[in-house]
Amino acid sequence: MSYLSCALRAATPRRLPAPWRSPQPFSSATGPTAKKSVPYEKTMKEEGSGSGKPSRPPPPSAEVVVVGGGSLGCQTTYHLAKQGVTSVVLLERDRLTSGTTWHTAGLLWQLRPSDVEVELLAHTRDVVSRQLPAETGLHTGWVENGGLFIASNKQRLDEYKRLMSLGKVYGVESYVLTPSQTKDLYPLMNIDDLYGTLYVPKDGTMDPAGTCSTLARAATARGATIIENCPVTGIQVRADDFGVKRVYAVETAHGTIQTPCVVNCAGVWARALGRLAGVHVPLVGMHHAYVVTERIEGIQNMPNVRDHDASVYLRLQGDALSVGGYESNPIFWEEVSEKFAFGLFDLDWDVFMQHIEGAINRVPVLEKTGIKSTVCGPESFTADHKPLMGEAPEVRGFFLGCGFNSAGMMLGGGCGKELAHWIIHGRPEKDMYGYDIRQRFHHSLTDNNRWIRERSHESYAKNYSVVFPHDEPLAGRNVRKDPLHEELLRQGCVFQERHGWERPGWFSPGGAAPVLDYDYYGAYGQKRHRDYTYNRLLGDEYTFDFPPHHDIIKNECLMCRNALALFDMSYFGKFYLVGPDATKAANWLFTADVSKAPGSTVYTCMLNKRGGVESDLTVSRISPGDPASPLAPAFEGDGYYLAIGGAVAQHNWSHITAVLQDMKLQCKLLDFSEELGMMSIQGPLSRVVLQEVLNTDLSNEAFPFSTHKLAMAAGCTVRAMRLSFVGEMGWELHVPKADCVKVYQAVMEAGARHGITNAGYRAIDSLSIEKGYRHWHADLRPDDTPLEAGLAFTCKLKSSIPFLGREAVEAQKAKGIFRRLVCFTTEEKVPMFGLEAVWRDGEVVGHIRRADFGFAIDKTIAYGYIRDPAGGPVSLDFVKSGSYELERMGVTYPARAHTKSPFDPDNKRVKGFY
Repeated sequence: MSYLSCALRAATPRRLPAPWRSPQPFSSATGPTAKKSVPYEKTMKEEGSGSGKPSRPPPPSAEVVVVGGGSLGCQTTYHLAKQGVTSVVLLERDRLTSGTTWHTAGLLWQLRPSDVEVELLAHTRDVVSRQLPAETGLHTGWVENGGLFIASNKQRLDEYKRLMSLGKVYGVESYVLTPSQTKDLYPLMNIDDLYGTLYVPKDGTMDPAGTCSTLARAATARGATIIENCPVTGIQVRADDFGVKRVYAVETAHGTIQTPCVVNCAGVWARALGRLAGVHVPLVGMHHAYVVTERIEGIQNMPNVRDHDASVYLRLQGDALSVGGYESNPIFWEEVSEKFAFGLFDLDWDVFMQHIEGAINRVPVLEKTGIKSTVCGPESFTADHKPLMGEAPEVRGFFLGCGFNSAGMMLGGGCGKELAHWIIHGRPEKDMYGYDIRQRFHHSLTDNNRWIRERSHESYAKNYSVVFPHDEPLAGRNVRKDPLHEELLRQGCVFQERHGWERPGWFSPGGAAPVLDYDYYGAYGQKRHRDYTYNRLLGDEYTFDFPPHHDIIKNECLMCRNALALFDMSYFGKFYLVGPDATKAANWLFTADVSKAPGSTVYTCMLNKRGGVESDLTVSRISPGDPASPLAPAFEGDGYYLAIGGAVAQHNWSHITAVLQDMKLQCKLLDFSEELGMMSIQGPLSRVVLQEVLNTDLSNEAFPFSTHKLAMAAGCTVRAMRLSFVGEMGWELHVPKADCVKVYQAVMEAGARHGITNAGYRAIDSLSIEKGYRHWHADLRPDDTPLEAGLAFTCKLKSSIPFLGREAVEAQKAKGIFRRLVCFTTEEKVPMFGLEAVWRDGEVVGHIRRADFGFAIDKTIAYGYIRDPAGGPVSLDFVKSGSYELERMGVTYPARAHTKSPFDPDNKRVKGFY
């Protein structure tokens, strides 16, 4: 037996002083010895593995083939069968759970800083604790012992209070405890450095073998086929008549299965499986470890603990604890072995020792407790610490369900259900944008090994960090820069990263704050940056109060409202939809009527079949131009220019491409995002300034709102559009990248005597919410409809033109709206960021999706969807008749509901009437 404290000293089982006072720690070669074994009474390994013969012969065909028999593979197969797909085959190269699932800790925490993840976790909990036992009569190994989140400072407890408020919306029971209350609940805990805790009584743990074997039993009872010892050796992909690549068959060592759909649930091995189909799977393998203690008197029935500030968790394991966490220097699994099954690595104590220190500090009895076994196995991690799900952009019918960042057990049930619905219906039921492989990463990044490695490391190392509203990554930066990047950097631009792009966040009066090469936080022998201005500015904003730069952003906003500001929006997606069937495609894709004369620009949505909003964008009708010009390319037939927020450009590209492929239309979607810059000049003085720069009449009569034309600026041809995303009179200039700096300098020079200022996206966020403009994937998502979001005006329902999602919208209109997006303001100047609970007449009716401070009206503004607790429709009268409060971190604030934008409700300013 070896004590935990011995991990940092000689491997002799005797009582030692606190480990942080010890001499140099021992490496894994000389550290404490402990057997490598998981703490579960039963694993699938005991049933035999690697026999070489499949458990049954593969069938000649299947509707769906799931590859990988871990948590996600079993959950997806179960939910496919439950949703009516009986011809589903799960292929496992060894035994079920043999890859990464068998050694997982199996923790389930119900609260996360995401409404969708709270819903996913709730479904997993329901599957393992209620559904599976009811269906099979078997116990899955679910243990409901509760969860305890530790806060050692105010910021951490504030984060937990945000979770508590969100939990009230979903009925998740939780309590903020004082240190003394925490001691009463967990007597073995050291509370000397405690600020407070969050206790969630119905959190618990799952047994991987028990859960997966029960899922398999339930799936096969519904007609699914599960084949073990059947490795996949190839995936056949064929191009259809339109050149679209589609899955055709799965090859195994024991036969070929013809199928139109493959689901990659291969975990660490998912990247290799993707290569068989020509699909990039952006994940990395890492060693992830925990140790299991000997028996601890008095630990029985204690809740599981996450001490985020110490980056350690303590999982109850009967009368012992499993101790693990996330370190800053994880070990990458460089050569992923195809033969690795039910395997574990030797634990590197130099890497793991930081968790021991945190664990002993929190539960001091661990200092004299022996280590029973070590568990160090492979796990897959991704660039944003979110799973990879959905249909791959490279090959139709190839779905991903992998990269779960050691959370495959707790997210498995919810994600398995969504993935099954995705496969059957083409879309998930919930808003899975944050997990969708088509949307999160630009195609230039998914096979960029340096970017994947850097971002995956940072996401791993910061997994237990406080999730602050305005944090930005330090890894994988400066990959995509727009033409104005260096110009704005010199002027103090503090950049944000979106989709690989560096976009302006705000402008610091302190001068340049460049983003430096990633230093891995000093790990792996890298020298940590000193005097890193950008990192310091980020750190200053690590707060749930108004950030230190609040007044700087206020100045940017008020300059836009009172004079004018220039916004560099070059990271926007800029697509051309052209060809003989372009108008047919546009009529079907876009909710608004965009088939107008060239020169028109229309704000519109795109929907899915269920009427959910897949995008909001502007569409401009164009005429053919010069083949060499990015502003007006040559084409036959009709043409449309699409301008889309850069963070969601890849999602839009994938959505449009999939629709065009399914409709087999004769038109093309062309991506000119890199060839064009885009700057937006907004404010009461924008016309005065731009009239000096552009060679065209900018009067209301000559250049009305929502139109566009080609013009000259500083001797360069640009496309000028009269649009606004901030609620002011203004124009966007779409400029060939080679001319961007010249045009920018001309505008700034003309605007200098009128007080022009640079402004960034932090200002846009404030200005746009003040005007009531939607942000896609904040207050507008694929699970929201235009009617619910107050965007019925974008739908051509008065015409007879069919469009994607029209039937669902019309059905909802006839039935009534049972949830509605509402604008709230608070008199008290309190910062809000989203996830706050909405109370109406003493009942929780929803939560805030998006919030910011409106400087022109001098109030906090928040948007959230509300429901009627009685189940009735949510009419405008219902909205107006209630008394509202918004709960922020457990404190409620009186709020006023608005049925129109609180700023310029009559839309006069965008039309030039001041």
